[in-house]
Amino acid sequence: MRTELKLAVLAAAVSLAACGKKEETAAPAAAPAADQLLVKIGHAGATSGQVAHLGKDNENGARLAIEELNAAGIKIGDKSAKFELLAEDDAADPKQATAAAQKLVDAGVKGVIGHLTSGTTLPASQIYNAAGIPQITPSSTNPKITRQGYAGAFRLVADDTQQGGALGRYSVETLKAQTVAVIDDRTAYGQGLSDEFEKAAAAAGAKVVGHEFTNDKATDFKAILTTIKAKQPDVIFFGGMDSAGGPMLRQMKQLGIKAKLVGGDGLCTGEMIKLSAEALGDDQVYCVEAGGVDGAEVSDNEKFRAAFKARYNTEVQAYAAYAYDGVKLLAQAMQTSGSAEPAKYLPALKAIQYQGASGKVEFDEQGGRKNAALTLYTFRNGARAQLAVIR
Repeated sequence: MRTELKLAVLAAAVSLAACGKKEETAAPAAAPAADQLLVKIGHAGATSGQVAHLGKDNENGARLAIEELNAAGIKIGDKSAKFELLAEDDAADPKQATAAAQKLVDAGVKGVIGHLTSGTTLPASQIYNAAGIPQITPSSTNPKITRQGYAGAFRLVADDTQQGGALGRYSVETLKAQTVAVIDDRTAYGQGLSDEFEKAAAAAGAKVVGHEFTNDKATDFKAILTTIKAKQPDVIFFGGMDSAGGPMLRQMKQLGIKAKLVGGDGLCTGEMIKLSAEALGDDQVYCVEAGGVDGAEVSDNEKFRAAFKARYNTEVQAYAAYAYDGVKLLAQAMQTSGSAEPAKYLPALKAIQYQGASGKVEFDEQGGRKNAALTLYTFRNGARAQLAVIR
């Protein structure tokens, strides 16, 4: 009896399972609508490590643009587009950057915003180029990025030739420096920027009394600064980021060095104020941001900053507007061409004319931004103070 009972129970269970299968077959899951198109956009930058605040700033700018595009319900061709941001952390490390780039390619992204730094953008650009995927960097400034002959490589900011040249001339002509010393962090960014500054300062009439080297992870500069102090320069130029620039300025004060500290966009951040603390005296630091808006463009930039603050409850650090515009540029090129496929929308991206949060965007033949702006700043009363926008 027990065996028969067990067999009966088993038969009933099999019958119920079969019924369940019939029900599932009768009501299959709904397939995606034929008129919908999922478009994956990649973002790559350092969201861990010493410059994570800048990488997250860019990622947040890109994400805000994605959210706005989805809210607007735009179409690409005859299909309703849904955009998705795939974000990868490269930790400002070239090897990790290539791994992140390959991951985005394998995920099927149709375009990439990134990377944050020149040292990561350069190796990653080879991978995107091989895959035929357009890459727009919102913040990398090494000139080589758009001089490799890659059809899909674009830059939204001025390059190191423009940055370093402007700072070299400004140091001599406006700050009246007769002697300058240079420190670079040996990254692609730091070396390129430092070399351009040194050439411009020397051409303007300054004497270069020293060129010292560090690395992008260093925080102790006393040995270098002691060597430089003996040469009594009027200006010390640092080719590097705020994570090193802040401690460097504090140590300059401790050693009694009176020279002005001058640097590129890596020093022109809100974080520089925190990192340098009490050493940040008025008109002690001068820097240039590889971008800027003036005239009628200011209004659009202010609207973006307000939307960014409302969304993330924090101020823009540096290049979020450029990452935001990068996403919008990809979307406009896709709309214009009627396709999200890189080979089809790339010609529209090359020929684009766009008015965005970072001003008017057009690209030259190499993928650089036409008429790129530079904004000169100093720090006063514990805040960044704009001096001039130059082009």
